[in-house]
Amino acid sequence: MRLTAPELAAQFIIEIQKQGVQFVKKPQFEIERVVSAPFDENTYVIWLKDRNDCLVVDPGYSPERILALLDEQKIVPVAILNTHGHSDHIAGNGVLKERWPDCPLIIGLGDAPKLIDAQLNLSARYGQAITSPPADRTVRMGDRIAAAGFDMEVREIPGHSAGHVVFIWRENTPNLAFVGDIIFLGSVGRADLYDGDFDLLAAGIREQIYTLPDDTVLLSGHGPETTVGQEKINNPYVRG
Repeated sequence: MRLTAPELAAQFIIEIQKQGVQFVKKPQFEIERVVSAPFDENTYVIWLKDRNDCLVVDPGYSPERILALLDEQKIVPVAILNTHGHSDHIAGNGVLKERWPDCPLIIGLGDAPKLIDAQLNLSARYGQAITSPPADRTVRMGDRIAAAGFDMEVREIPGHSAGHVVFIWRENTPNLAFVGDIIFLGSVGRADLYDGDFDLLAAGIREQIYTLPDDTVLLSGHGPETTVGQEKINNPYVRG
């Protein structure tokens, strides 16, 4: 499903106005979401309108659809960003790296081992062992990724997965945050997996997500997008 810049702006302008935040700049980017079965995982492809390179965030179980999108738009990935290493977020890494071997695969340091271990990335438990090429670069809290014309800030939030990171683009108004499985519309990520911890997850949401501007658009790994302001008020699991 395509999420163009004007559609994103229109979708959130009422919420932004309610919060008293002025929408001051029209985004000059395109973003598309590819939803992959069986977990309805969201892969995001984002690019600037005047460029032919892009970022791919969390390529899932439908890599052929991601490739078709890239070919249709005539864009080339220059970085693959994994918010964490669970299989539904890394299943497409290998196909993209096969076609673009020089495209760096980037993931949080703590989750890098999951890429190459089907037990750690949880695919083995579902009877279909999946691995990924190893990371080309690992990131930690405070790192930055400059690629395809974007400057992404990295924040590290364990709790759903020990090395989970989020990628924040602050050069747009509103800010965009690719939050993986940290927080969803009205919900939060599971914390009952082998390296999960709800206290860490809740603390990370309050300290690293809820401190972002209220109009920040949260692009989650599953389900529809939401905003920081909406979740601070309405999320039943972690209140602002």
